[in-house]
Amino acid sequence: MRSVQITHRNEIPMPPLPSALVESLRNIGYRIDSALADIIDNSITASAKNITVRFLWNDGDPWVAVIDDGCGMNSESLKAAMRFGSTSPSTQRTRCDLGRFGLGMKTASISQCQVVTVCSKSAGNLSACEWDLNRISSNDPSGWLLGIINEAAIKEDLQLSSIVEELLVNKNSGTIVLWRGLDKALAGTEKIDSERKFSEIMDNARSHLELVFHRFLAPDPGHKMIRIDFNQSPLIAFNPFGPAIPARQELPVESICINSELINIQPFVLPHRNKVSREDYDRYAGEGGYLQNQGFYVYRNRRLIVKSTWFRLIKKDELNKLIRVKIDIPNTLDHIWGINVNKSQVTPPEVVRKQLKSIINRISGRGKNVFKRKAAQLRPKGKIVVWNREIKNGKIKYSINSNHPLLSDILNKIPPEFRVKIENSYRMIAESFPHDIHYNDAANDEVDFYQENDPKATIHLCTEMIAAMKSCGIIGDELRKKLIETEIPGATEQLIDKLIRPEDRLC
Repeated sequence: MRSVQITHRNEIPMPPLPSALVESLRNIGYRIDSALADIIDNSITASAKNITVRFLWNDGDPWVAVIDDGCGMNSESLKAAMRFGSTSPSTQRTRCDLGRFGLGMKTASISQCQVVTVCSKSAGNLSACEWDLNRISSNDPSGWLLGIINEAAIKEDLQLSSIVEELLVNKNSGTIVLWRGLDKALAGTEKIDSERKFSEIMDNARSHLELVFHRFLAPDPGHKMIRIDFNQSPLIAFNPFGPAIPARQELPVESICINSELINIQPFVLPHRNKVSREDYDRYAGEGGYLQNQGFYVYRNRRLIVKSTWFRLIKKDELNKLIRVKIDIPNTLDHIWGINVNKSQVTPPEVVRKQLKSIINRISGRGKNVFKRKAAQLRPKGKIVVWNREIKNGKIKYSINSNHPLLSDILNKIPPEFRVKIENSYRMIAESFPHDIHYNDAANDEVDFYQENDPKATIHLCTEMIAAMKSCGIIGDELRKKLIETEIPGATEQLIDKLIRPEDRLC
């Protein structure tokens, strides 16, 4: 559509009011973990090999700092980087650039704190700048005044200077991003709980970063490792696709080509809990468990953007809960994936959605087969079972097997007037089967079914079964064969052999 050119009679400058815009920018959806991830994005883009996150409660005046050994910035580059919207989203970035809108470092920082100080070293020279929301949040449109900190002022700032001395002064280059006045992270917290809450928030942030940057902490072949630590404790990569063991199904990579760029998709089916240690199974469940963590995991330049979603193509399902699908997209396709400012949401284009749906249809059976195989193992093979399982009109029905020898013997021995009552009792028990409760218990990985049997009760059942079969004229080898083929909870072949008397074996 052609743009319409309108000749204005007059034009006046209309800059945004800092107070209104700053508050809007502070509330675009960052949490402290996603805000830290955005700062670390900049460090990785600056070719950092080592990234340190330092934080301190500081007697109720907490601060957080991210320090890297990347290429650093000189005074002019730093000033440019401090500008909101420093790089247009339409500007072509290098393939390793994790940035997007030119807003990340600034918006991530002010979403958590009132004062963000950036100190950078390049070619041996220190430069520092500072945004102080108390200074710029005025109604004066000229309130966008960036604080320029010279080396003398750096030395006077005890917090900043101590970090510089410890972590930057002996490096050739690097950058510090220091947050102070953390009002947002602890908003709504009772003062008495603030220190505990701060510790909890940072623990959660650590887990988040171990997932988001796991392919940097434990890189794929051909990529360099980046070290990240929290107060000198190294982060440990958390791979959501589970341990590389034979029980994990690693399906082939599929590719979608758009604008000569490849989107790579690789499904994984995680192992059933009986195939791995309890510790590993619980670990790879992740926060929220397997049901919530199934779905697509979208990576942009190996950095996790979005996790555990099916993009509304299908619903999360108990039988698909072991399926996780890795999607790798390049930053050159940002414009079609609709990545938001804080890199927490993506929207696949329609051409990709169609292919993702096709992939889901092919792989969903893999996850279900894990549970179907398990169910097949649990159901006795070649046995005369107590419970019948039938499928009628696509629905599953369970009923009590009245032809089970023990139950049949009971029915044959009672008077006819009571037989109907017993049969109705069997039917009532079957129709009262707690399907929903059983389904939830069976799907709950935290629940184990009680399968122990009382030895005395088992012996009594076997004895009753032997008597019932003998009354029908079954003896000898046929008696043993029928007993083994009949489901008797807790009974083994050894027990049956022990209970069959020598005279019962005679044909």
